[in-house]
Amino acid sequence: MRQRITPGEFLRKNWLLSAILGCIFLAGLFPDFGSKHGPLKTEYSVKYGAVSLMFLISGFSLKTDSILRTFQHYRLHLFIQVFTFVFIPIFTQCFVKILALFGINGWVLKGLITVACMPPPVSSAVILTRAAQGSETAAIFNSLVGSFLGIIFTPLSLLLNLGSTTIVPLFSTVTQLTTTVLLPLVLGQAIKVYTQLPGQRIPLNSISQCALLFVIYTTFCDTFLVPETGLSALDVIITIFSVLLLQMILIILSFKLANCFKGMFSPAEVIAIVFCSTHKSLTLGIPILRIMFHGYSHLSQISLPLLVYHPTQIILGGLLAPQLKDWLHSHRARKLPV
Repeated sequence: MRQRITPGEFLRKNWLLSAILGCIFLAGLFPDFGSKHGPLKTEYSVKYGAVSLMFLISGFSLKTDSILRTFQHYRLHLFIQVFTFVFIPIFTQCFVKILALFGINGWVLKGLITVACMPPPVSSAVILTRAAQGSETAAIFNSLVGSFLGIIFTPLSLLLNLGSTTIVPLFSTVTQLTTTVLLPLVLGQAIKVYTQLPGQRIPLNSISQCALLFVIYTTFCDTFLVPETGLSALDVIITIFSVLLLQMILIILSFKLANCFKGMFSPAEVIAIVFCSTHKSLTLGIPILRIMFHGYSHLSQISLPLLVYHPTQIILGGLLAPQLKDWLHSHRARKLPV
């Protein structure tokens, strides 16, 4: 007989999803408080505070030998980067052609293609991978590499898929990635190696997840303050449905394809693949869109899919993390000797 799960047990198991939904609710009530121009000064407190803290903790938590092993796993990195920069744009082109048959706004469809060309983010995929007990080292490495590759491949992909491109702000992007990701990672690893701080006594995972929730709250504050898009309510609903459907298909495909390579990827690495290969960066995406379509009256319509994609990937990730964690544990249990 199947054991009934009480509401309290469900909330404990899915606390991250519950916390994400709580952040969304608070952002809806107090969007000005966590917006870019609000009292929290999120242009500094998020970028150089919460994000840097997450990667400082990651650097302190990672085992040095696991970092070296992950760097050498080139098949894993190749799979994620090819899925991100090659497979997703090609698949989205086919997906958009099907949506076009239903008369969906053409500028929204362009926005979907633009989203497909974006690089991965450097925060959400890493924290969700950690929450699901996946390979955090693989997630960090591929999110960071993907962000740097996006400087080159995103403009090329936009050129091939839309026939137009833009110059990615190279210096500012590299500087931001170095100061908010690389330096905290190196510092965290140095603290671990050269000091005797008792990391096991500090709730590092909880602190890191709280930092992620702060990022999510401020992200949704900015999302709720976005001005009217000029689209009809039906177009907005269709956009949300299209983005959600696209993400779910990509998640399923990445999971199934990764599992097709028997023995090549461990279950923990499959979890990293699911999050790293399907997430897209809002931080780099919005500046690119503003450069590409500066002066276009349809900029808001083109931006809408990316604005929807970013929070949706966080909500789906919060929902998937406990399921993937259970899958990982069941897989390990089957491997244990009887």
